[in-house]
Amino acid sequence: MKIQKNKVVSIDYKLTGDNGQVLDSSEGREPLAYLHGNGNLVSGLEEALEGKAAGDALRVSVPPEKGYGLRDESRMVEVSKDKFQGAPEVKPGMQFRAQTPQGLQIFTVSKVAETSVTLDGNHPLAGATLNFDVTVRDVRDATSDEVSHGHVHGPGGHHH
Repeated sequence: MKIQKNKVVSIDYKLTGDNGQVLDSSEGREPLAYLHGNGNLVSGLEEALEGKAAGDALRVSVPPEKGYGLRDESRMVEVSKDKFQGAPEVKPGMQFRAQTPQGLQIFTVSKVAETSVTLDGNHPLAGATLNFDVTVRDVRDATSDEVSHGHVHGPGGHHH
């Protein structure tokens, strides 16, 4: 069975940065199961998997435009340090979620000054080329519930 829209695909994967550093991997875990063609993976990886079948192995280099996007300096925000009262000591690299007009967003602390904290609203992998080593483990038809919900249910998938 070939990978196409609304097929449930299970993959083993390793994601490395340009320096060879492992950024994410399914090693030691269940394969990742996703519903193909529903935006559940970065577009560059999903495009590379289109038409593949169980047993296929591939190496894919995904440019930022088809990964987590280019860095956007307008997503850097400086806020008053007193907004963090009651929180543990704020340090660069810390991440937290905040409600924004665009919905829930993850911010990374990039700089802490005397009275302010600079937050980065870019995805941590924005601007990065993503290098995937992928092995397709299984391809199956999605259930009507999975298609209507836009994601996989059960092992390796989404749980409500």
